[in-house]
Amino acid sequence: MAETQTDAERRRVLIAEDEALIRLDLAEMLVEEGYDVVGEAGDGETAVRLAEELKPDLVILDIKMPIMDGLAAAERIAGARIAPVIILTAFSQRDLVERARAAGAMAYLVKPFQKSDLVPAVEIALSRYSEVAALEAEVAGLTDRLEIRKTVERAKGTLMTTYGMTEPEAFKWIQRTAMDHRLTMKEVAERILAETAGGEVAQPAS
Repeated sequence: MAETQTDAERRRVLIAEDEALIRLDLAEMLVEEGYDVVGEAGDGETAVRLAEELKPDLVILDIKMPIMDGLAAAERIAGARIAPVIILTAFSQRDLVERARAAGAMAYLVKPFQKSDLVPAVEIALSRYSEVAALEAEVAGLTDRLEIRKTVERAKGTLMTTYGMTEPEAFKWIQRTAMDHRLTMKEVAERILAETAGGEVAQPAS
């Protein structure tokens, strides 16, 4: 087994996929990478129930499932703030990707996929979910949350382009700067964007 996570950090994953062989392959890949597969489902309705009961760290949902599809299940799970969601689909059409995002999915995978595709998607979903939680802690209103997320996303993009940061690094820099200067993350993001418009971006501290 790959030593990717300590026992204390092992992430608990729920899988929902109606094809048993794909579900088995997915579970094996996750276990090999040090994740705990705590539940499996063959339809979206069971996936929602298990998510509510098990409170996993991550839920992976196939987009095409009986009773309730993955998009509807993602809306329920993401809407209740239970866990981040990754959507699996055999279709790479743009409308399904956009619908998955609208349903609250943090990442998506197009089948067939390799372990090398799966692990980054898991890490992206976990990272983005923690970002959303941190941003939502700053404000109560849904409209404000969406506005702040848009502003921070743009500021992250600026830091990534200018300094070659990864997405998590850019977010952590914004978060750390906000704490150091007793500002909100929105205020830090707005300053980054304002400096960009003026032709300068403050050099991130190491």
